[in-house]
Amino acid sequence: MKISNKRTKNFTKSKKYLSLIENSSVYDVANVSPITNATNLSNKLGHNVFLKREDLQPIFSFKNRGAYNKIVNIKKDKLKLGVIAASAGNHAQGVASACKKLKIKCLIVMPKTTPEIKIRAVKNFGARVKLFGDNYDQAVKHAYEICKKEKKEFIHPFDDPYTIAGQGTVGKEILETNDDLDAIFVPVGGGGLLAGVSAWIAQNNKKIKIYGVEVDDSACLYEALKANKRVRLKSVGIFADGVAVEQVGKNNFDVIKECIDGVIKVTIDEVCAAVKDLFEDTRVMSEPAGAVALAGLKKYTSKKKKNLLAISSGANLNFDRLSYIVERSELGEDKEKILSIQIPEKAGSFLKLSKIFSNSQITEFNYRLSDPDDAHVLVGIKTKSAKNFISLKNRLSKNHYPFKDLTKNEISNDHLRHMVGGRSTTARTERVFRMEFPERPGALLDFLEKLGNKWNITLFHYRNLGSAFGKVLVGIQDSSNNKELLKRYLKRTGYTFTEETSNIAYKHFLE
Repeated sequence: MKISNKRTKNFTKSKKYLSLIENSSVYDVANVSPITNATNLSNKLGHNVFLKREDLQPIFSFKNRGAYNKIVNIKKDKLKLGVIAASAGNHAQGVASACKKLKIKCLIVMPKTTPEIKIRAVKNFGARVKLFGDNYDQAVKHAYEICKKEKKEFIHPFDDPYTIAGQGTVGKEILETNDDLDAIFVPVGGGGLLAGVSAWIAQNNKKIKIYGVEVDDSACLYEALKANKRVRLKSVGIFADGVAVEQVGKNNFDVIKECIDGVIKVTIDEVCAAVKDLFEDTRVMSEPAGAVALAGLKKYTSKKKKNLLAISSGANLNFDRLSYIVERSELGEDKEKILSIQIPEKAGSFLKLSKIFSNSQITEFNYRLSDPDDAHVLVGIKTKSAKNFISLKNRLSKNHYPFKDLTKNEISNDHLRHMVGGRSTTARTERVFRMEFPERPGALLDFLEKLGNKWNITLFHYRNLGSAFGKVLVGIQDSSNNKELLKRYLKRTGYTFTEETSNIAYKHFLE
């Protein structure tokens, strides 16, 4: 999905960034990162694909640029008490590395859900770390409270002119290395990198198109452009945590509106596929946020061969996330389909169905007896092409097998494929909810205590994705006439939830 934006002819808000970027101090801590050709992707897509390798910075992310440029431009008398920042990852390392270089005291507030590898990386720069809250919003609120109390300088991760200018040096380096580009793709969280890069590119080379790329569950810029004003998302997905921001920055939005050509939304599966592409071309394992721009580039359509560049923005991957990325990359490349197929509940049905698949590679086959007449089987199938999948669907229809494509079904991918069992005859009034639990000790106990003893849990499946939050599918018996009552209890837990009682995957396999 894409939304277009018309560039301005008068760079009212962006003009000042030319001199700010030109005079940015970043190379005390940052390198001029190379631009490499992605040979495999170029052959696959039919375009010349280039990668701006910010994953090769000393902190494996572009964030050292903006953080250093901001801190070095603060008056020395304001730095006597040190600086403070809130972050769960790359911004924390950027601020900590800058403070080590400048010999400034540094406190980073990080959520309790932050992986140990990131906490250790920040401490290695000599920064002090305080763990608070389950997410960035709670951590940043606490950081502001400390800032006010202890008179420290707060270093914002993106909404600051000097931070934007520091990130803008990425755009300056791109033009100095290769100005023969048709389009540049930039990942978007709060908008610091996109604002800086677009401010420089749009005013120095008007022929190059500039696109921001967002994950569809945290698309704050997309919604802002649609509304023509900044909006705050009600909820934000955190798998690509480096771009999980609920509202684009004010300074950032002012610049972005003037300088970009549009925003492209991508799915988590498409991001995972892009992580795989980056590895195959660079042998570097990108973090999800680092591959967002490439995922957007892959969705760009043009019949004419073009020169396209994506910024590979970071490689601070939580290793625990790797298995999930590998699993979902096949879906992101549209190489695996998940089907729910109805077959007669009688001997020989499996054999007959298997013959329909012919030479297709089966990746999984899930079944549980639940009905005396009909059965539903959950089947994973590798497909070589869209034409190959259409042919398979035609064979199923011709042989009178009712089926549903669950490839994009959230609970099918996150839960159903990993569950065993079947329908319950006793959970007649069951309602099912998809939830996210913070990855910290006591999260389950907190949930149960806040839910109380009024409700009976009938189904529970938890899956660790190697991120700050785990995916949970929970069934709860509800015989109340007031269907909003249970939702009120769930809101008390503080955890995000979505009802899935009418989800087709649930109805076929778990209802």
